[in-house]
Amino acid sequence: MKTVEMPKMGDTMEEGKILRWLKQEGDAVKKGEPIAEVETDKVNIEIESFSSGVLRKILVQEGNSAPIGAGIALVGGLDEPLPGGSNGANAAGEAITPSGATTKDAQNVISNIGVEKATIARPSVDTPTPMMATIAHTSTNVVPERERVFISPLARRLAEEHELDYRRIQGTGPNGRIIKLDIEAVLAAREAQGSQPTAAFAAPALPAQPLTEPIAAAPVVQSGTDDVVEIPLTAMRRTIARRLSQSMQTAPHIYVTSVIDTGKLAALRQQINEYAAQEQPPLKVSFNDLIVKAVARSLVRMPEMNVSFAEDRLLQKKQVNIGVAVALEQGLIVPVIRNAAQLSVLEITRETRRLAELARTGKLKPEDFSGGTFTISNLGMYDVDSFTAVINPPESAILAVGSITPTPAVVDGQVVVRDRMKVTLSADHRAIDGAVAARFLQQVKRLIEEPFGLLI
Repeated sequence: MKTVEMPKMGDTMEEGKILRWLKQEGDAVKKGEPIAEVETDKVNIEIESFSSGVLRKILVQEGNSAPIGAGIALVGGLDEPLPGGSNGANAAGEAITPSGATTKDAQNVISNIGVEKATIARPSVDTPTPMMATIAHTSTNVVPERERVFISPLARRLAEEHELDYRRIQGTGPNGRIIKLDIEAVLAAREAQGSQPTAAFAAPALPAQPLTEPIAAAPVVQSGTDDVVEIPLTAMRRTIARRLSQSMQTAPHIYVTSVIDTGKLAALRQQINEYAAQEQPPLKVSFNDLIVKAVARSLVRMPEMNVSFAEDRLLQKKQVNIGVAVALEQGLIVPVIRNAAQLSVLEITRETRRLAELARTGKLKPEDFSGGTFTISNLGMYDVDSFTAVINPPESAILAVGSITPTPAVVDGQVVVRDRMKVTLSADHRAIDGAVAARFLQQVKRLIEEPFGLLI
């Protein structure tokens, strides 16, 4: 009997929600055949069976979630007995919850966090409660004793000093390694929330990321004379909240702003579009495509900007992969243009359009939104003069682009009106000094104001 596990389909994915089963219990499945559609923190994607046989048991029902690596279904022979019997129990006779956890796991977690059994109402089997969701999530994220935990010596010592169970902390270092900043984030959360049992702070994101989604219907709650509509958070919105909060808490942001003349850039764009109109299919290059090219070329010239902070060292990336923020109704997603420095302007335009369309139709694959080394967020189309953006970890910088507006400027001693654009660079001060950030922004400005350099 083979267990189908929830696969990891992205750098930031921690759990997946089963939207619908494409196969039902008793159906024959082939290796590589899609069996379920899963909602991750970024996109909806079909998952495949890694073995052939019959779908004998669905362990996670539609609408429920499971962490990475948890069993979601059993595939085996038609007459092969199910582990622990046909009722979904495991070999030890323990019932399997929709998350893949066992009833024994849940009881252990309850005792660990100091919750009296007598105070927990018996939940309905068909309607998981928030407490059930939290218990399932906590228990399935505990690393078994026999598994090695990757943690830096400094982080281990800090955790032991504060009696933190680091086995239950999600690491943000290379390959999921637990680093000092992860421990400090847990300690900061404990200090902010007051004195609580240690186990409750071993995984601070758990309360904000229930394993089971809230009830789909948005209930109306009476608050005095005003009606309040509760809107359940999607997996994407929960991830945005968690990652950006982590970024602001752990990465000291430094901001550098510059005003850039876009007159020559507009003239070059017009010339390129006159040529691109004859392409099949016709293309239309945007200002953002040209900005992507300028940033990518600047990163090649200043590789010290193309880095990630890793506690005791910097990781300088060999590839320049530019993330372009795309606003969707569900939230923000950042598709990645790979090897952007090696692409022509028209190739960047084609790739940007392809990724944006996949994002809007929910068809992005994990490789389409992972591996970015620098992000560009452009709100110019919303008539935004300027803004600051939050760094997208593990990257160390993000460029916020405002509108191009006619602005009075002094040129050769005369006041004239020129089209200008404000850009603000947010950089992680742990990895990038202010002078380095300023020189990088100068490089970007030079390429935009003298855009012929983008073509040679």
